[in-house]
Amino acid sequence: MSPPARLGIASSLSPLDPREWNALAGAQPFVRHEFLSALHDTGCAAPDTGWAPYYLVLHREGRLAGAVPLYLKSHSRGEYVFDYAWADAFERHGLRYYPKLLAAVPFTPVSGPRLLAATAADRLELARGLIELARGLKVSSLHVLFPGDDDLDALRQAGYLVREGVQFHWRNAGYASLDDFLAALNHDKRKKIRQDRKKVLAAGIQYRWLHGAQIDDDALAFFYRCYRHTYFAHGNPPYLSAAFFERLHREQPGALVLILALRDGEPIAAALNMQGGDTLYGRYWGALDFVPGLHFETCYLQSIDYCIQRGLAGFEGGAQGEHKMARGLLPTPTWSAHWIADARFAAAIEDFLEQETQAVGDYRDELEVHTPFRRG
Repeated sequence: MSPPARLGIASSLSPLDPREWNALAGAQPFVRHEFLSALHDTGCAAPDTGWAPYYLVLHREGRLAGAVPLYLKSHSRGEYVFDYAWADAFERHGLRYYPKLLAAVPFTPVSGPRLLAATAADRLELARGLIELARGLKVSSLHVLFPGDDDLDALRQAGYLVREGVQFHWRNAGYASLDDFLAALNHDKRKKIRQDRKKVLAAGIQYRWLHGAQIDDDALAFFYRCYRHTYFAHGNPPYLSAAFFERLHREQPGALVLILALRDGEPIAAALNMQGGDTLYGRYWGALDFVPGLHFETCYLQSIDYCIQRGLAGFEGGAQGEHKMARGLLPTPTWSAHWIADARFAAAIEDFLEQETQAVGDYRDELEVHTPFRRG
């Protein structure tokens, strides 16, 4: 029998041993102590921006045995699982939806560990502990975004409502080269990709891949200039600051893969990916000039080529975007789990989720009919 465990709250990661935390987090870079600390310490995910850290921690015999990256949220921005309609319904009935509790990695729609623990029993204790915390704080609701499969099992067992979503991921089928991958696509998709690549080549674009220590301060500063420019071009300030990326580069250099697009030797666009275990995660992109086909080549084809050459198992291209199927990324289910304090709203949301799940299933079935790969 395991020694008794004690649940508690941490408003900062600073008192928690990074080695103990990372032993629970595993290989994925986004839940590691360095990544989350960089978000908090640079002010990107902090009380002033509506992300008040409220981590649930589980200690056993003085050591960290479990943890949940948890926030008290005053809005729903930066989450990528949309609950604005739920918030509106609460407000129309004279109830407060915010603050709410959110177990997630800020600004990061990537599936992975959320109930950080070594055993199924501890994950279940964390899942149940979250509900008790939500009740104690008298918040409207509790949401766990993009949990991994092991977490999802515990969340279902603890009685959470489960919501399904879709992202588009690429899987390496043992391709020997990018041409080998392209040969697996059907004629129309292969032809379109090659036409787009010719446009990029005709514009004089060449590429450099930089990993870890190969990324110098100038390259990182150029990336941030592109990232910031693209956000403002869409009418929004960026969620993440230059200080965040500088901290990430200093403390998690091996997780960074920077793809630079150059014209006449000068960079004009950049995509910053994160690598963890056998997977590359497409995260941040920006460009200073428009070139037909530049976005897809820089963000997707170059990343896929990198995975093939490095023997990585997969590339995850971020949230939304069925247009990614044309580049060989296939629909993949994602999940979130929800606990609603008010029984009436819980019943209404459960009914909504049943209907939405059917619609998402139909959508995925329709997408699979339009696979970009050759049949047979």
